Amino acid sequence: MMQMHSDGPIHTRREGAVLEVTLDRPKANAIDLATSRIMGEVFRDFRDDDSLRVAILRAAGDKFFCPGWDLKAAADGDAVDADYGIGGFGGLQELPHLNKPVIAAVNGICCGGGLELALSCDLILASDTATFALPEIRSGTVADAASIKLPKRIPYHVAMDLLLTGRWFDAHEAMHWGLLREITTPADLLPKAWALARMLENGPPLVYAAIKEIVREAEAMRFQDALNRVTKRQFATVDQLYASDDQKEGARAFAQKRDPVWTGR
Repeated sequence: MMQMHSDGPIHTRREGAVLEVTLDRPKANAIDLATSRIMGEVFRDFRDDDSLRVAILRAAGDKFFCPGWDLKAAADGDAVDADYGIGGFGGLQELPHLNKPVIAAVNGICCGGGLELALSCDLILASDTATFALPEIRSGTVADAASIKLPKRIPYHVAMDLLLTGRWFDAHEAMHWGLLREITTPADLLPKAWALARMLENGPPLVYAAIKEIVREAEAMRFQDALNRVTKRQFATVDQLYASDDQKEGARAFAQKRDPVWTGR
């Protein structure tokens, strides 16, 4: 069954356990405070709905994915350090306990906070027309989330080049540095994102939750400390997984040489 919601700058479409979230704010899909707060509410509801397992974040139109912060709104009074809502800018990068996979489907221009929004997703697909940049230096501000995340995800000197020069790079360079899972044609972008979401939808949600919590929490921990927390079941998601029917089902299915049936319990 498909459910759709199309009011305001954020549209949602739900099919099965997959939620598609579309940023649609003409002309360029820039994000102001009000849009950011709506996005935070949408992704909070996605996080808290046990019947949803995967989200796709995309944008309307073919020219812009998202250029980030709406500088016109800022000029009209939106403060750059104001309250962006529960999930921080774009609803994702500071949303606590988001233990479900999120896929970004990037078309067109993806720069500044738009690139930071894509970096907040777990998997990024991009059309071959997508272009990327961190041009904050030209508007006298700092790409804060990218300055934290990017040097940990791609080589340091490449990250510093992108941050210090604000230069544009295309999807093939983004793929080269490991930021993308796949490059598609514009027409194939959404079908490919949905195919990936369907694959994840059929996977083990409790395992995905444990992976996301471990990866998130271990970033600021020493290896042995993080591993000890896993083996001693001190992460809530790991404890839930090891006490679950799904964990037993995985072992049974392997022994019986059949596909497991995951219930999330």
